[in-house]
Amino acid sequence: MNAPILTDSCQSNSVISVRKELGGNFNWRKSSNFIYHYLIRFMKLKLPPVLVFVIFSILMYVLSIVLPFGDFDFFGRQFLAFFLVGSGALVGLVSVIQFYVVKTSVDPRTPAKVSSMVTKGIYKYSRNPMYLALLMVLLAWGLWLGNAFNTLLAAGFVGYMNRFQIIPEEGELAATYGKEFRHYCTQVRRWF
Repeated sequence: MNAPILTDSCQSNSVISVRKELGGNFNWRKSSNFIYHYLIRFMKLKLPPVLVFVIFSILMYVLSIVLPFGDFDFFGRQFLAFFLVGSGALVGLVSVIQFYVVKTSVDPRTPAKVSSMVTKGIYKYSRNPMYLALLMVLLAWGLWLGNAFNTLLAAGFVGYMNRFQIIPEEGELAATYGKEFRHYCTQVRRWF
């Protein structure tokens, strides 16, 4: 039976076309590639990072209740959680203030509205200190809940943010600021 294979429209400027593969073998690699690329196009820059943070926080809470193993405790765990929350709040506040000082857009879903690059202050050490702040608070939440498997969800948060938020943002910034942004990327790490 002939199965449709959808080709990726990123490779051509035409509308997604459907072609029949001869021989009756469904090519899962090509179809899953299409799904992957479609999902990336659909999801990139759609969800506000704070909403993504809330979703991962809820998932961490559910995981800590549902999973019957992985609990841990150590001396200073709560202190470390409070330290991470305080540090994350400070990093987030400083990074947002720096955006307001130079009067540029803080909305991460519309990087084209950015009026200037912020490369001084905390942005000399991290290209994404606002997301780093969210990660620090997420790690603190995982510590507070005391389930080791929450670190996997924190890693999932980083992966999601890299793929669907940071990489598309960086593409827009590279198109807008060109050589200046590429030089900045070579000097400053993405997270820390």
